[in-house]
Amino acid sequence: MGQAGDSEQKRELLAAEMFTPPLLHDFLRDIENTSHSVEVWDRLVQLGRQLDLPFIDFITVSTSSEGQQRLFVRTSYDARWLNRENQDPENAEWSYFRTHASKHLTPILIGYEFIDDYLHLPQRRVEVLSEAARRGMRAGFSVPLRVNAPPQSGIINFSGDHSRRDMLAIVKAHGWALNVAALLAHQRYMAHFVSEYFDRNQISDKQRELLELIGRGLQDKQIAADLGISVSALRQRMHSLMAKTGCSNRAEIAALAMSAGLVPELQGMRETADTAHIVVQMDGLGVRHLTLPRRGDQSQQNSK
Repeated sequence: MGQAGDSEQKRELLAAEMFTPPLLHDFLRDIENTSHSVEVWDRLVQLGRQLDLPFIDFITVSTSSEGQQRLFVRTSYDARWLNRENQDPENAEWSYFRTHASKHLTPILIGYEFIDDYLHLPQRRVEVLSEAARRGMRAGFSVPLRVNAPPQSGIINFSGDHSRRDMLAIVKAHGWALNVAALLAHQRYMAHFVSEYFDRNQISDKQRELLELIGRGLQDKQIAADLGISVSALRQRMHSLMAKTGCSNRAEIAALAMSAGLVPELQGMRETADTAHIVVQMDGLGVRHLTLPRRGDQSQQNSK
């Protein structure tokens, strides 16, 4: 697998693209070329190291009426000591994720150097930040993340062994680039991670096909007819699919199909074999429903 950012793979930028800082447009051009989530992560860590912020945290959490469940944690360093600290629920409640990133969208400065700029913290959490500083994470920059289908919150932190003054200088020079890089790296990472779901969980092509048909809202008889099997055989396949994916009902399978990109999110658009039906909202003019021919279809465009 080639490394993202190899010089021979980089495309030439248009003049209109070069208004952003070179650090940023080089990073974005590099992750355009990635084909796997680990490549995006490696490039994000490389970006942090370029700015002397080598300690990177990436956390995502599902959000629902039943509360929050941690889905994914990735770090560029040995975080076992911090994981042990967060086993204490009261201590974990004061994490930057829970106190800020799960509620807000603004990036924040983090770490022991900025403790006086943050919420009043209990002594136990102050001790955790002090230990992090001793390990080289004195100050950092934290970017909140969002995914809406299914609902998730997340955070990417860039930290290093810096004084307050030096960290402020890094953010003044590169804060915009770090913020945009984190947001777009998150999108790119999750797109790859979702597409890798089937390989990670050894989902067969037949199971993937079944997942898509359920996600499209088809009932058992129609799915069985499409697959050329009996309803009884279909339900056996569905049971096997649920066991492998951890889903407990059709609604969860449908949600998985949507999050895995097998069926489109429902945002006012639906497609048939020949046309795409799009809802267009224009301020002052209301809503229009457009029917557009799909590529290769020479039929007349209709609008209502």
